[in-house]
Amino acid sequence: MTASARSAPILLTLGDANGLGPELACRLLAGPDAVACGRPVALVGPESALLWHCERLGLAPFWTRLADGEALAEAAPGVLLLEPPRLAGLPVTPGRETPAGGLAAGETLEYVVALLAKHPDWGLVTGPLSKAALNAAGFAFPGHTEFLAERSGVGRKGVCMHLCGPILRVSLVTTHPPLAKVPSLVTYDRVARCLNLTWDYVRRLGVSDRPIAVCGLNPHAGEGGLLGHEDEDVVRPAVAAAVAKGVSAVGPLPADTLFYRAVQGEFSAILAMYHDQGLPPLKLLHFKDTVNVTLGLPFVRTSVGHGTAFDLVGTGKAATSSLAAALSLACRLTGGGIE
Repeated sequence: MTASARSAPILLTLGDANGLGPELACRLLAGPDAVACGRPVALVGPESALLWHCERLGLAPFWTRLADGEALAEAAPGVLLLEPPRLAGLPVTPGRETPAGGLAAGETLEYVVALLAKHPDWGLVTGPLSKAALNAAGFAFPGHTEFLAERSGVGRKGVCMHLCGPILRVSLVTTHPPLAKVPSLVTYDRVARCLNLTWDYVRRLGVSDRPIAVCGLNPHAGEGGLLGHEDEDVVRPAVAAAVAKGVSAVGPLPADTLFYRAVQGEFSAILAMYHDQGLPPLKLLHFKDTVNVTLGLPFVRTSVGHGTAFDLVGTGKAATSSLAAALSLACRLTGGGIE
């Protein structure tokens, strides 16, 4: 049986082997109350990390090992395991940030990108990684988004970072630059690209009956140029061009009132100019169930909205809700949702 839209497998990477990813996967997918989406869900990463948490949690191994990625195309619904060859027997030290954890994250990403190049209809959910550990292991990327963008051939300028919860959906024109560099990075092309990708995304979700709201870069969206020229010179023309091509969008609008209006249901999504403009309101509402989505990739990619949280590993205090939401959204975007 080949993968149809309904049965397309989901690849779930464990992320940093010493971070929260393996523990959350065990707690979410093991036992009679496991989340299921009626299709194969393949854990990708070192089995040693899963076994460590199973022993601590009193769980029997709940996955079926597959010989290779191509076997996943024929797999029945259930929880499976794909272990990249270099990670077999990897020593794990849960709760500690080490290059070995970064190696697990990097090798896993290389493995899934190769699979997705052959099977772009499959979905990808990524567990959290440590940027420092990833780089210490020899993978020179700031994080998942840049790694996946470059390895898939899209390039960093071809993707847009998007985070969402049940109420708010927020795309970011810039991701993690220092605040002093943001104005020079808010370009016409970047605003237009993220606006178009976000419009495609809300249409796919079926919520395009409302416009996308575009935040101004400056206070009061520049106050007609009095408080900065970028909104009139860069943001407004990019929005106007997108609207002329059929995108439903408004802006630039003052960010201090825009999020309140969005919560009232006025907008389908928000395009924010920088990280700490868009994400504080989102995480105020959706701290435990934020999902990160990379727009513009040739395949569906969702992720948890939190980090490795080494200090929480093994405590049982970390919520599984963000991982559950990321898995549910990946299933929905690849055809069908959580059952």
